[in-house]
Amino acid sequence: MKVAVVGATGLVGTKMLQVLAERNFPVTELIPVASEKSIGKEITYKGKQYKVVSVADAISMKPDVALFSAGGSASLEQAPLFAAAGTTVIDNSSAWRMDPTKKLVVPEVNADVLTAEDKIIANPNCSTIQMVVALKPLHDKYKIKRVVVSTYQSVTGTGVKAVDQLMNERKGIDGPKAYPYTIDLNVLPHIDVFTENGYTKEEMKMVKETNKIMGDDSIKVTATTVRIPVMGGHSESVNIEFLHEFDLAEVRSLLENSPGIIVVDDVANLKYPMPLDAHDKDEVFIGRLRRDESQEKTLNCWIVADNLRKGAATNAIQIAEYLVEKHLIGQAVEA
Repeated sequence: MKVAVVGATGLVGTKMLQVLAERNFPVTELIPVASEKSIGKEITYKGKQYKVVSVADAISMKPDVALFSAGGSASLEQAPLFAAAGTTVIDNSSAWRMDPTKKLVVPEVNADVLTAEDKIIANPNCSTIQMVVALKPLHDKYKIKRVVVSTYQSVTGTGVKAVDQLMNERKGIDGPKAYPYTIDLNVLPHIDVFTENGYTKEEMKMVKETNKIMGDDSIKVTATTVRIPVMGGHSESVNIEFLHEFDLAEVRSLLENSPGIIVVDDVANLKYPMPLDAHDKDEVFIGRLRRDESQEKTLNCWIVADNLRKGAATNAIQIAEYLVEKHLIGQAVEA
């Protein structure tokens, strides 16, 4: 299978290459694509060197699937060109997520909405992905009324410039800034730009994307998204109000037996999910399971996942794996 990775030299693009290799995705021909300044550079995949090519060259090679992590404007411009050439695009930017004609997919939650006709598929926001993986089995059983989420998000979600800023601050080096304030030994209650209602775009993404992925606009969501000086993953404090009563032991069992979830919840032995433990893992880790004692039928929990993997690269590749498994891309479709 011909696989293009658009934005192959970026933080998420590099992680996509790593995850493709680790999961042994059936790549027969790799086509790394990046911006003009990176054309001709070499990247390494499974011990072999590949030259970065232009978008036009990549389209002419007619890849079966293109994994996009090149930013929203590039996706809006270039994804339709790949799609017109018959390539299935899985896009990691926010460009297509709320387009009513495009599917927004987390495989554990709603992969069954995909068809061979879907040529541009949106990968959700990192913080939304890990939350809906946890919400899905609970919603199926108890029906969720409302979710209150506060996030504690890794600087890696902003990109290489943010990681460099944090490392420079720790070394006392004055360098380029990704954030308007110091991030080390600080917390920024500000991810993406502020909108007219006082929420940031990141917060509104969590609201709207959750409804679209879950296929249920009745779920009320309110979010506060926060950047913290860690690397390895995003953490979320999530308060979930249900329509129906729940049993805590049953909640634990439901989560333990759901795909893509690892329950780490043993407070007697100080076991709970942390970004350090989620780093370079594909699963969503859930712990601190407890009743909200201030309100009936309400659960508190703590959700952690590697934002570059499950929150981006791995989710995109899991979508591609589903398409292959169901013969929705590749030779079976062409035949």
